[in-house]
Amino acid sequence: MAAGEPAAARDAAAPAPPTRVRHAVVGMTLAMVAVAYLDRVCIATAAPAIRADLALSDSEMGLVFSAFTIAYAVFEVPGGWFADRYGARLALTRVVLWWSAMTAITGAAWSFASLFVVRLLFGMGEAGAFPATARVYARWLPGAIHGRSFGLLIMAGALAGAATQPLVVALLARTSWHVAFAIFGAVGVVWATAWWIWFRDDPREHPGVNRAELALLPSLASEAGAEGPGLRGAGPRSGAVSPHAIPWAALLRHRTLAFLCAMYASAIYGWYFYLTWLPTYLLQVRGFDLKQVGWLAALPLLSIGVGVWAGGAASDALSRRLGSRRGRRTPGLIGFPLAAAAVVGAVRTPDALTAALLLGAAAGLAALGVAPAWAVTLEIGGRNAGVVSGAMNTFGNLGGALSPIVIGMSVDRWGAWDTPLLSVAAFYLVAAACWLAVDPAQRIEDGTAVG
Repeated sequence: MAAGEPAAARDAAAPAPPTRVRHAVVGMTLAMVAVAYLDRVCIATAAPAIRADLALSDSEMGLVFSAFTIAYAVFEVPGGWFADRYGARLALTRVVLWWSAMTAITGAAWSFASLFVVRLLFGMGEAGAFPATARVYARWLPGAIHGRSFGLLIMAGALAGAATQPLVVALLARTSWHVAFAIFGAVGVVWATAWWIWFRDDPREHPGVNRAELALLPSLASEAGAEGPGLRGAGPRSGAVSPHAIPWAALLRHRTLAFLCAMYASAIYGWYFYLTWLPTYLLQVRGFDLKQVGWLAALPLLSIGVGVWAGGAASDALSRRLGSRRGRRTPGLIGFPLAAAAVVGAVRTPDALTAALLLGAAAGLAALGVAPAWAVTLEIGGRNAGVVSGAMNTFGNLGGALSPIVIGMSVDRWGAWDTPLLSVAAFYLVAAACWLAVDPAQRIEDGTAVG
């Protein structure tokens, strides 16, 4: 362009910078998972009041904790399939409205049976939230930031869970647990309405996306020739909804997926101790009062928030430098053994505050290996990312379901907390061993495992 050409002409010829709708999409998913953990965690802090009001034993409360997780695990793969088949816009709207209704109805429970059934329905409805989000990230984000994006996602949930602990304590000082659950249930309805109105499964159909932003998305870069914002109808719609056959046989025999599922089950076994029994442990065993418990029970979730973000970011950086295989493995191989050591230290120390701090540290160290696992599901899953991530999360939540049952029965029958806590340390070591067998290069493509 000639030097004397008017500035307006030069500006008109300059390419438009990429729009930033993808960042808003991430922000919406962070808000969604924050609401999810708000609704999940509130029952743990309210558990002493619920047990007293409904006359529940420790074993019954353990079963109530696990009811959500069992149903969540069973319906994770169907939830992932639904997102792959019908898109994340519909899937997440359905999920959030369902779990919000069940959160509110939890406050109407009048017996063990009614509470157990409502929590089963809660888990059934929330299943598919993370696989649907994996579907969103696979479509809307460059692969180089998948690890840190999942780190941010899970961090948002953990931080929301941490904030929930003192929030529930404050609410219970002013109202009943019945009313508190109704208040929490209303929050998700607002999010679901905004998501349905604003989000699009195909980035090309979003009115705020321009060609430059599309060019940043690997799955769409070859189709980014359409002009101008909006890009409606630009090229073939190759990924918004994928009514393709799921390669079930390839999934079942996929070695990396099997070890990924075992790793995640071992990791989430420990995670669910912090989400369920930790407030009761700090109250009954370590002698803290309810106000102190509200803050101390939040520490592991704050630590998890830092750990998942750090693990995801580190796995992205290490993958660029060392390759995906070593880069995705390293955070978990470091974090899980250190977490096991911290749990053992918490069990053995006589000092209550030291024990609480060590459990908080253990939660964060174990979380280093969580976000990289979600990044691996996208790498090996491709267009089956919803089902693959759903399979991993199914086994994770089966491990999570086992944890409160084991602890509740141990306390009821033997009055013992040390043994179930040591089982958390043992599972952390199993998780580290499983990471050694995970290889993100073993991809599933068109029903075939390769690599």
